[in-house]
Amino acid sequence: MDLDDWRRLSDPSRTGESSAEAVKSLREGDVGIWWVDSEVLTNDDGAVTGTFRYYQAEDEATIHEHAERAGLPATRVDRRGEPLDGE
Repeated sequence: MDLDDWRRLSDPSRTGESSAEAVKSLREGDVGIWWVDSEVLTNDDGAVTGTFRYYQAEDEATIHEHAERAGLPATRVDRRGEPLDGE
């Protein structure tokens, strides 16, 4: 799915449902992936402009497989670093 196509979706709960189904399907196949958190981005008018989704996964390929199954773009995949001292 192209990023511009995804922006036409206006229901974050629908994308959340497809994401949850993809995670469940992968885990049933013994693939290590867990949903951690999601953030919905909006503009000043309240229209959804995107999301950040945080997952713990065994590798980057798992994130891309999840995105494909969920029908969502994975435009950027980053590794989470260690927490800063004092946090």
